[in-house]
Formats: sequence, C-alpha cells, structure tokens
Amino acid sequence: MSDAIITVENLGKKYQIMHEKSGRGGTTLRETLTNKAGELVRALISGGGRNGSEGAGQARREEFWALRNVSFEVKQGEVLGIIGRNGAGKSTLLKVLSRITEPTEGRVHIRGRVASLLEVGTGFHPELTGRENIFLNGAILGMGRDEIRKKFDEIVDFAGTERFLDTPVKRYSSGMYVRLAFAVAAHLEPEILIVDEVLAVGDAEFQKKCLGKMRDVSRGGRTVIFVSHNMAAVVQLCTRALLFQTGIVVLDGEVSRVAGAYFSDALESSSGEFDLSSHPARAPRSLPIIRKIRLCGKDGAPTTQLFPDEPCHIEIDYDSPETVRAPRWAIAVEDSQGRRIMTFASYFQPKELAELSGSGTMRCLLNCMGLGTGRYLLSVSVADKQRGLLDSIDGAAWFEVNWNNNFNNGEEYHQVFGPVLRQSKWEDYLAN
Repeated sequence: MSDAIITVENLGKKYQIMHEKSGRGGTTLRETLTNKAGELVRALISGGGRNGSEGAGQARREEFWALRNVSFEVKQGEVLGIIGRNGAGKSTLLKVLSRITEPTEGRVHIRGRVASLLEVGTGFHPELTGRENIFLNGAILGMGRDEIRKKFDEIVDFAGTERFLDTPVKRYSSGMYVRLAFAVAAHLEPEILIVDEVLAVGDAEFQKKCLGKMRDVSRGGRTVIFVSHNMAAVVQLCTRALLFQTGIVVLDGEVSRVAGAYFSDALESSSGEFDLSSHPARAPRSLPIIRKIRLCGKDGAPTTQLFPDEPCHIEIDYDSPETVRAPRWAIAVEDSQGRRIMTFASYFQPKELAELSGSGTMRCLLNCMGLGTGRYLLSVSVADKQRGLLDSIDGAAWFEVNWNNNFNNGEEYHQVFGPVLRQSKWEDYLAN
C-alpha cells in the first residue's frame, strides 16, 4: 500500500470564459448583474422594443483549462513547494486540494484533515469575533470544544491578537487577519497544512515565525504544501518542489534544482539582450517604461557570461509616456534561489539624474561584479522621486559568472567563500 497522504491522478480543471461582443462582459456576479441592469434600463428608455443593436450583447464562450493532466503524490511529513509564474495554475490546484472547487476530470485522494490558508478571509466569518472564529475553524476540522480549548492560548499567543479577540474580524487589518488565520490553521493539528502566498501580507518577523512553525509541523509528521514566489523561503522550508507552467507540471524534484529551472525559464537569451515589453513578472499596475535590458562585458558587447574581476555595464532601454522627474533607477542582483545579493541604484550617487520622457537608454557602469561562480538574476525598477515606483520587473534578465582565477595566485573558487568576492589589501602594521 502506498504511503502517500495525497494522491493526484490526471487532474484537470476547466473554466468557461464569457466574452461579450459589446465589450460589456462581466466576469463576476456583481459585474453580470450590473450589465443586465444596464441592458434593462436601455430597453425601458427605448420603449422595450428591439433596435439595430440586436445581438450586440451576445456572448462568446471560451474554454480555459487552468489545470491539465496533473499527477503527483505527497508523502506524510513531506514539505512540498509549488512554484510557477502568475496564472500557472498553482492557486487552482490548492482550491481543488482544499475541496473549495471540484475538478473537471481526474481524481484526488486525501487521507486526513486539511487546514488551508489560501487568501485573506478564507474560513473566517466576518461577523464573528476572533474568539468565535477559532472555535468555528476547529469545529470545521472536526475537533471537539475541549480539544480547541487546549490549543486556544497557544493560538492567541502566536497570533499576537489578544486585545482584539472579541472584535468582529471584519474590523481586522489584513495583517491581523492573516496572523490569526495562520495561527488557527497551524495549531489545530491538521494532518495536512496548505498555505498560499497570503503570508506575504504579514511583516518580516511574522513570516519568519510562520516558516518556523511550518517546519515544526512537518517535523511532527504532518504534511505541508507551500506556494510562494519567495524562492529563498521555498528553498529554506521545502525538500521537494513542483514547477507549474500553464496548468501542467513541467518539473518535479529536489527543490534547489526546481527553483533554478524556475529562474532559468524567466527569460531565455543567449545574446545578453532581454526584451521586457511583455515580461510576465512586471508588477501590477506598472507604467510600462522599461523595454529592454542588456548586459555588456568588458569589450562592450552584449553577453550572459561575465567574470568576477572584469568591468561590465548594464543598459536599460526605456520609453516613458510621461515625464519622470528626478528618476530613481535600481538594479538588484539575486542568486538562483531568489536571495538578494546586492543593489546598484542611481540614488546611491550624490547627483540626481535629469528628468526623462520619451525613449532613451540608461547605462549603469560597474568596475566589476565581484561575484562567485553561478547563475544570477537581475531585477530592475524605476521610480519618480515624488510619485514613487512607476515600473518594476523581477527576474528581468540572467547572467552567469565564470571563474578565471582573478587573484592571480592559483586559488580556486569554493562555495564556502560565499557569493560576493572583494579584493582587499592586507598588512601586518603592528609587526616588530
């Protein structure tokens, strides 16, 4: 008999997308009711008769598969990371596993109680107090009142919401909501804990507590499924990961290998020039100012292969529809696990840049990267000093650093040196 606590076989989830020919299509109940009300008002104004616009509101139906042919197993006590770009199908999978939505095809077999934290508000009744919601969630998990009481103080202490226990949760901030929701989900001893990106709402200290608690949960023999765009957290917590693309599993394996593939697929380029005009990781509601990024070696030619001690520069092509006053450019360097290593920023120099509008190219000049061997990612952003962040793209480009014994002493590079290398001068200035 299999020791899997979760078995997923040929799972598929299909949605119907409606497209209104008039462009007034609604994707939510509220939008649909609003559109129907508008049609009724227009019909009343026109006397209820049909006119030349007949058929303008007819809808075209489109099938969209959020998941297709997904199969995997999760063993008891395993910590599984689910990663992928926005729209890859991660959240849909968790909703199926949490029994929030039914699959269109395939089957899911789960042994044990499941506690899910998928979005702010999941499983909480807004009109009930924090205290009442703790008991409600415990009852949903099949726990008795005495069993919940034994865990009650531990839950409240972890969440840090004691002052607001008798306040309806609809008055909680998003951070308070998440703290209490996670505390309930993690402490009421489900066999399976499912956590989505919702933890990003909490502050850094609380996120650290959550990761530690999930680690404790797994050590206690319970299973954790964790979805996050924070690769450092995924690598730190998980032992295995699934990489999703357009609703299918493209890689299943050891977490560092899967995380590396996630970043490698961000954008492929062998020339050192990356077109960012339609990059999937552009921040929501960004003004699409950043169009291309190029990495250039010491000879000035675009490349993805750099060396620790050689000069290089980074070029950013931009096209801004608005004037950006005192622009603040930044380029962050991250390792293959998503950990930020260093940042190059225009505002680290004393003189502000001149305002920009229209198209042009910014250049960031570097004496050297000073990095150990490996693959790295660049994230780029531009802000207006007064209006704040305008455009931001994570994982905009990648490059590799190769070792060339730049210290001229025959020394080889070892991972124990760490990712950042700096030449330094040593002298025995107190010697006799």
